[in-house]
Amino acid sequence: MSGQTIAIVLVEDDPDWRRGLAAYLNNEPDLTVVGEADHAEAALAVVAEKKPDVILLDIMLADSPEGLRLAAELSVDSGARIIMLTSMEDRAFVVEAFRAGAVNYLVKSDFASIPAAVRKAAEDRSAIDGAAARLMLEEFRRLKKLERDYEADKFKRMLTPSEVQLLSMIHDGFSQTQIAEKSFLSLRTVKNHVNNILRKLGGKSSKEAAQRAKDHDLF
Repeated sequence: MSGQTIAIVLVEDDPDWRRGLAAYLNNEPDLTVVGEADHAEAALAVVAEKKPDVILLDIMLADSPEGLRLAAELSVDSGARIIMLTSMEDRAFVVEAFRAGAVNYLVKSDFASIPAAVRKAAEDRSAIDGAAARLMLEEFRRLKKLERDYEADKFKRMLTPSEVQLLSMIHDGFSQTQIAEKSFLSLRTVKNHVNNILRKLGGKSSKEAAQRAKDHDLF
């Protein structure tokens, strides 16, 4: 985009804020707001007509996160780069915004960063805003923890306490013969326990099953 004016469509249902942001952006020598809209239908029409380089899209339209649905539609129908704007930092909205096709997510109060974000987006090298990146990382960690907790709970429900103990001993390097001696069980009983565990977990070996149990914090 070097040497060219970047065309912007601004989608925002607060007329005062939209007017102020448009004036602010138009003061930049390389930025021009070529169209504005305050609802989804108008946004689709103006984007189709003006074919902007960048769309600044409020995530909340008509007091609902309509901007997320609109972002998904615009990302398919236009070649414009979409930057979501919001009044609040919400990690769930951040994740949904990027799933919808947005390249960045900015908090409105940090309006001074918007021109630089528009330039980065137009040059197809948009860097995720620091706040957005932090919220995405927090959400990713939360989801991964939920996944681990779910898997661990599933393992706990599938295995009996004695089977968990047996896997712990296998993980510690004990052979089936040693486990039988320490547990006062016959070797055949130990082998049956191992076979039952592999059948439940679908593992290929007792060592693999033991490692999976360890990974899910069963012992």
